[in-house]
Amino acid sequence: MKKSVTIHDIARMAEVSSATVSRVLSNSSYPVSAELRAKIWKIAKEHNYIPNMLGKQLKTKTSTTIGVIIPTITNMYYSSIILGVEEIARRNQYQVLLCNSFQDPELENKYLKTMFENQVRGIVIASISGDKTQLTRYIEMGMNVVALDQKIDAENVSQVDFDYRKGGYMATRYLIEKGHKKIAYVTAPLDRPSRKGIFEGYVSAMKEEGLETIVRESDKKVYSGTYEFENGKSLTRSLLESGDRPTAIFACNDMTAFGVISELNQQGLRCPQDVSVMGFDGIEFGRMMTPALTTVQQPTYEMGQLACNMLLEMLSEGRKAASAVMLQPTLLVRDSVSEPGMRTQSN
Repeated sequence: MKKSVTIHDIARMAEVSSATVSRVLSNSSYPVSAELRAKIWKIAKEHNYIPNMLGKQLKTKTSTTIGVIIPTITNMYYSSIILGVEEIARRNQYQVLLCNSFQDPELENKYLKTMFENQVRGIVIASISGDKTQLTRYIEMGMNVVALDQKIDAENVSQVDFDYRKGGYMATRYLIEKGHKKIAYVTAPLDRPSRKGIFEGYVSAMKEEGLETIVRESDKKVYSGTYEFENGKSLTRSLLESGDRPTAIFACNDMTAFGVISELNQQGLRCPQDVSVMGFDGIEFGRMMTPALTTVQQPTYEMGQLACNMLLEMLSEGRKAASAVMLQPTLLVRDSVSEPGMRTQSN
């Protein structure tokens, strides 16, 4: 790769000091003759000079970069959040540095360290780490943080939260009202506040009706790009192998629900005629598949916008007082849920 030209190279070619070149290229009001200014700009353009923004930010202690750390961009839930963050950042002339933790707490902490060392002024984070010691230390040292998806119990952290328990309860109540009594819940490890909240909502609704809970929880910790989908398939396979087939399966997220439907099809069962399926997230792909997925919608795009707005407000106003917003679930009724034993007209 060809070495990039620096202000020192330009200074040597223009036969002036590096400080003079820096003042001209940064459009400083420092008095430099029009002739010399034009000469410096001409050399810079001829040699495709690109400013070292990181060096400038380190020198001036300012930054127009915000960081975002999410578990994985392959889950369309997080993709939608990122689009919301980027829209607000772009409107305010900020750049977004995106990092995927790949469900790995150690990698998440490495990204936090890198961002702090490079003076990223603030971050939006969907943290999967159970140990918030490092994050808390950076907050105490001045890092601005907005948490979303997963609640962080620390001072000076603004939160964009979602009522997961209510969403889990709402989804289960809908299945019960459709006539289902044997409702299974399939989930990734219950090691995060969001997953625990949905599960608690499911259990609460089932207990109200005196119904037995049927739970399949994955113990897999190894991450892959299709983790949620494969998880849905394997947990559904486990349910069917038990010989006591549920009439409805409630999945912890939409990607898992897609895996549930895929495995049902592979086992010769139809959704919803044989087994109804309920998702959780409301990602766009859910309405494009057959059958269209009935699910609990989270306003992911708006979550991203809100989180970015909160962060930029902290940066511009120097706010340290934590604020919190609790978003509410909406049930999206589509085609993957029907009454038990119901047959379509074609049948």
